Amino acid sequence: MVELNGKKILVTFLMHLGDLTLTTPFIHALRKAAPDSHITMLVDDLALIACARQLSKHNFDVLINLHPNERCSFIDAVTSVKLRTGTTHSIFKWRWDVFTPLDRSMHAADMYLDVLTQLGVKNLTHNGLEIFPGERHIEEANTFWKEHGVTPEDKLIGFNIGSAVVTKRWAPERFAEVADHFADSGYKVVYFGGAMDEEMVQDAVSHMKTTPVIATGAFGIGGLAAAMRRCSLIITNDSGPMHVAISQKVPIVAMYGPSNPKLYGPYTKDAVIVTAQPPCQGCAGGMKHKCSDMQCMTRLTVAQVITAAEEMLDKHSK
Repeated sequence: MVELNGKKILVTFLMHLGDLTLTTPFIHALRKAAPDSHITMLVDDLALIACARQLSKHNFDVLINLHPNERCSFIDAVTSVKLRTGTTHSIFKWRWDVFTPLDRSMHAADMYLDVLTQLGVKNLTHNGLEIFPGERHIEEANTFWKEHGVTPEDKLIGFNIGSAVVTKRWAPERFAEVADHFADSGYKVVYFGGAMDEEMVQDAVSHMKTTPVIATGAFGIGGLAAAMRRCSLIITNDSGPMHVAISQKVPIVAMYGPSNPKLYGPYTKDAVIVTAQPPCQGCAGGMKHKCSDMQCMTRLTVAQVITAAEEMLDKHSK
């Protein structure tokens, strides 16, 4: 067992937004296990040697690495620290005092929690995914809604149509069909996502008969979380903003194709996962980020998504 309480702890995780959000149950459980510890989390991609030198100045007692990518493993291997724990790339394993292999059969959030189990932590209670917008983020979101004519009486449905992985993206014109359906049903439609999603959103909007609210590229993480709170439902690809919405306890309808929802799906019971029917045999094993014909997404229909969304909205209207 590794003693964690009363220590200076460094947690390292240099991955994307969605992956980072999935570590929040780990952070919650770590804080409960180490209430008197000073915990620092490294999440930015910095110059490797300079970063390691800067971290070494802080005299951390325990380092916990949550992902075995080369950049993070290298920084951790050359940072001066009393005890290295967690996972690492195989070429740096000899530098680790306590190696905790990742169990890839678990959901990613549970996989990171399992690192604490391997370190001897028994109480892994947590509140699911958590992001806490500050007051300025809440004000930023409120100002945005006012400027775009959204009133407290309006019912909003959010759409996130982007994804860092091309094969995870459902077609923009299909999102447009779903958006028009709910706009005609009395909802205000809003498109979220980052600046890199703006072209896809414009493509979707060009196919629409109704006029949506465009929030794409308007917010950082805190503002996005605060804005998503306002929605009755988020309809989304497998993506980072999906996990942000879950952290705000917003119901989800998620389209899944080449990635495995059992491992990387919505970490909430308040979600419906929509997949191609019949299942695409090419993606039957899950975790695929490349696809030759995209049938796992093209065979996923507008009718499926509308049905799932209406069921979720009906569930939460009671």
